[in-house]
Amino acid sequence: MIEAVLLRRSLWSAALGRLRASRAAACASGLLLTLLLLAVLAPALSPYRYDQLDWQHLAAPPWSAGHWLGTDRLGRDLLVRVAYGTRLSLLLGLTASAISVLIGIAWGAMAGYVGGRTDAVLMRTVDVLNSLPTLFLVIALTSVIGRGSPGVLLLAVGAVGWLTLARIVRGQTLALRRRDFMLAALVSGARTPHILARHVVPNVLGAVIAYAALTIPQIMLFESFLSFLGLGVQEPLASLGSLVRAGANEMESAPWMLLVPAAVLLTMLASLSVLGDALRDALDPRAE
Repeated sequence: MIEAVLLRRSLWSAALGRLRASRAAACASGLLLTLLLLAVLAPALSPYRYDQLDWQHLAAPPWSAGHWLGTDRLGRDLLVRVAYGTRLSLLLGLTASAISVLIGIAWGAMAGYVGGRTDAVLMRTVDVLNSLPTLFLVIALTSVIGRGSPGVLLLAVGAVGWLTLARIVRGQTLALRRRDFMLAALVSGARTPHILARHVVPNVLGAVIAYAALTIPQIMLFESFLSFLGLGVQEPLASLGSLVRAGANEMESAPWMLLVPAAVLLTMLASLSVLGDALRDALDPRAE
């Protein structure tokens, strides 16, 4: 047991070393940190609120009247709204991804370890849900529960984002089920919840973390798509997707309303994707 713990620690240390050596990961982390600082500090340093109207400067261009990035059609400061939108989009992405990870780990580990009818029922449920369009499921959930609330949106997105992860965890669990340490735990009288929590979950965390890191930008993009369709957060709240939607309607007369949130969204998605790829490569046990 002690040797297994030491081996696990050495694997995590090696993965961390490979991640630190990646220049792409370092660049992506720097961009993400910059955006996070913008999201945190801009509202605190700005004299404007995200819902404050400035009737004297409607659709003002950047660097005018104290509005560094301009204003929208209602005179609201675009810098502050983009900062709040970055907060909300990132919070929704992280929370929905966490919900997906928790459901996917529990579902896949139970199906892979217990097997038999339990495995068949659980995975057939995944097959049925996977056959339905994700957008349809989210629209149905938001229609039943109610739309416009960030909490409802993240529950709707997170509730359908675990299907692929459940398959991954099930496959990993099936590979672990006949390993010597699993058989030893079973012979020693350990119960199923203890085996899943103590032996299965720690050994699938590498694949789960890599997949979750790549899922966050996908969920953020999907949330932005829903907000672009008008199914996401509602006024006066704003996410990056809703800001892009509002800017698209004014792209000819006020292009900065589209370019600013779109640039922030693209930078964040690209950085998260690069960081997720680097994390996946670092956690690959076959990496040298």
